[in-house]
Amino acid sequence: MPISAVLIVKNEAHHLRECLDTLTWADEIVVLDAGSQDNTCAIAREYTDNVSVNTDWQGFGIQRQRAQARASHEWILMVDADERVTPELRDSILEAIQQAPAIYSASRLSWCFGRFIRHSGWYPDRVLRLYPNAQTAYNAALVHEKLVVPEGMNVKRLSGDLLHYTYRDLRHYLEKSAHYAQAWSEQRAAQGKTATLGSGVTHGIACFLKMYVLKAGFKDGKQGFLLALLSAHSTFNKYADLWIRTRTSAAKKR
Repeated sequence: MPISAVLIVKNEAHHLRECLDTLTWADEIVVLDAGSQDNTCAIAREYTDNVSVNTDWQGFGIQRQRAQARASHEWILMVDADERVTPELRDSILEAIQQAPAIYSASRLSWCFGRFIRHSGWYPDRVLRLYPNAQTAYNAALVHEKLVVPEGMNVKRLSGDLLHYTYRDLRHYLEKSAHYAQAWSEQRAAQGKTATLGSGVTHGIACFLKMYVLKAGFKDGKQGFLLALLSAHSTFNKYADLWIRTRTSAAKKR
């Protein structure tokens, strides 16, 4: 059964070539760009003619839906530019698409600050990425979008890892964290949710203890400690952003 590898991208020139090199076995590669200012599209066109641009950004979920709509094959493999499909995972995918339709998860192994993170709640980070094109798609969430699992559809596991080169450096982490915090708070505010600074502190402390102690982040060395601390900070920022957003909105109504 033919398969389409699908990517949504923006300013991913530093990652894209290495990612697409691990997808050349796919029957089709689909790349949807959100308005890159580097040579992302030029690199993508070295691998496929199915490259398009849509700058009307409405969130990750909608963008994935748009990208999938451009795929022509029966199976979808959704991949991010900072990910790499290992040979073992590729072989598992090729075997899976010969079977009856199902949704498949891959185990994602992340490289962060100089090492692969095998604890801290990061591994195995199973993500749903292989699925039948005609039977499901991602939801419309602004951030942290999820693949919809239809009732009665089996969810199975693939062998092999999906390597994830998640952050280039600390600045990249902080920029990405700020972006997700803003998107998260926007989504929660739109749902009528509120937050307090106290809840941000509580959730931040809980995040650190969960990652570093309960999820054995200490086994990831200094990187594990740094990630737990940064994650706690990012968690606090989400609630702080929501607190600021709702107070500002209330003040404007007075």
